[in-house]
Amino acid sequence: MQKQHGFFLQFIKLAGPFWSSRNRFEIRKDTAVLIVLTALQIYMAVLITDWNAALFDALEARSMQQVMVQVGILVLIFIANITITTMHLIVKRRILIGWRLWLTQLVTAKWLDKGRHYQVTFMPKNSHDNPDGRIAEDIRIATEEAIALAHGLFYSVLLMFSFTSILWTLSGRIDLQIGSLQIPIVGYLVWVAVIYSVLASILGWITGKPLTSSTNERQTEEANYRHDLILAQENSLAIALIQGEKKEQERLLKSFNGIIKTYALQTVAWKQIQIFTSGYSVASMGLPILAAAPRYIAGAISLGTLMQAVQSFQQLVAALSWPVNNMAAIAKWRTSVERVLSLVKALDDLDHDISCLNSHQICLTKVDEPRIKFDNVAIAGIDGQVISAVIDHEIKPGERVQIVGRVSTAIKLFHAVADLWPWGSGHIEVPKQDVLFFMPPRPYLPPGTLYDAICYPKTHESFDRDLIKTLLNMAKIGDLAEDLDKVNDWEDLLPLGHQQILGCIRVLLHRPKWLFIQEAFNSLRADAETQILELLAKELPDTAIISITRQPNAEIFYNYKLKV
Repeated sequence: MQKQHGFFLQFIKLAGPFWSSRNRFEIRKDTAVLIVLTALQIYMAVLITDWNAALFDALEARSMQQVMVQVGILVLIFIANITITTMHLIVKRRILIGWRLWLTQLVTAKWLDKGRHYQVTFMPKNSHDNPDGRIAEDIRIATEEAIALAHGLFYSVLLMFSFTSILWTLSGRIDLQIGSLQIPIVGYLVWVAVIYSVLASILGWITGKPLTSSTNERQTEEANYRHDLILAQENSLAIALIQGEKKEQERLLKSFNGIIKTYALQTVAWKQIQIFTSGYSVASMGLPILAAAPRYIAGAISLGTLMQAVQSFQQLVAALSWPVNNMAAIAKWRTSVERVLSLVKALDDLDHDISCLNSHQICLTKVDEPRIKFDNVAIAGIDGQVISAVIDHEIKPGERVQIVGRVSTAIKLFHAVADLWPWGSGHIEVPKQDVLFFMPPRPYLPPGTLYDAICYPKTHESFDRDLIKTLLNMAKIGDLAEDLDKVNDWEDLLPLGHQQILGCIRVLLHRPKWLFIQEAFNSLRADAETQILELLAKELPDTAIISITRQPNAEIFYNYKLKV
């Protein structure tokens, strides 16, 4: 959890620009409307206390006519209150979803920018673990609770000023007798409410302090458990084939035990809060009547005024008790805000760490020349230890190069060319105008139609259906042409060999000038891999092919080897 001071200012710096974003005029208009509606809610609360006083005075006077007048007024208050409350809900939720969408897009764009979602996985996990949960759940809580808390605070401030004035007037003056000394006190009910609320707030904060840390720990454990469930789902076939269900149950139970431990800590914190709030609610119900009763008994005020004073006292205490009443919500909100800020900070730190500001980073530059040049490049691990030979080499268009050496190091070289592996030293130049196309061992086939999956990352409108059918036949998987419009999870449905061939078809559709193959045909037979490579060479004669492969029969396809 982020421990820096001023986390609130950091959150405002991150999320505050929403009110200056592209739709700022609409957002500011809704905010202004929300403020006006909140003020009207306070006005309705004042009207209700006035109505309550008039009703009890009518009852005390035993006047049926006055009671019926109050019934008519109540109908008007009823309609107005429903209208204001409904409009308030609609406007508030419109601001809420807009703010969540804006912040989600901001953080997601930062996370997905330039492969940071991949690179950040190599950083210490405590600051950015479970980014999916931080983006989906914590941003939701951070925005929803922020709106709710800000509205509640604003409402309480208006409530405090409105009912302080009313209660001050209704309190009148009492004389406090201390021995022979008589001390006049004006607005005594206001002072009783303030002292009561301050003492309750101090005790409430002390009681609820453990809830912040326990809430953060539980949210972290919940996110870890969800991650473990997703991992089991993603590997369900492998688990079933090896009969690993019992082991998975043990692993998931162990993960859930973390939730149980944090749940117990949270229960202790909630128990303390529950003891406090239960006593507080009872005291808040009885104290205003007992405090105002002496003036009624003395005949200084009517029954209606007594009830108005009681309601005003309760409203003032409720306003002053905003911190106490929102301890749990504040703890939950702060925890989520800190988790979002931690992810953003981790991404910012990553940007700084992998920039070309020192000699311990591989710098990548886009140039106008059609070439890939390695200038004194050395690949290093996360710890800074060099794991490759120094590479000084230039790859020209149309060349076929086999990367040899340790496969893990060769993969990191590919990632360095893709600007995903900055750890090391030296300089890499890549062509500015040309797209570099990378083929991993398992091509990404997003759920949806097979047509869209093959054309990814472009849309199917970019490529002719007949061309895809022709390529499927050339690659000897023409039977899949009948499935182009079917929707499915193709990564689970198709065997790896078919997926790798679809990756080849994707390359033939995009026709890149620079192709990097990372064991992308390792599930095929040796002769099938050779046929695929020959198909690529025939259809893309001007494309440079740089490959990592363990198939010895494929060596004849390449012009030369580059050792890493």
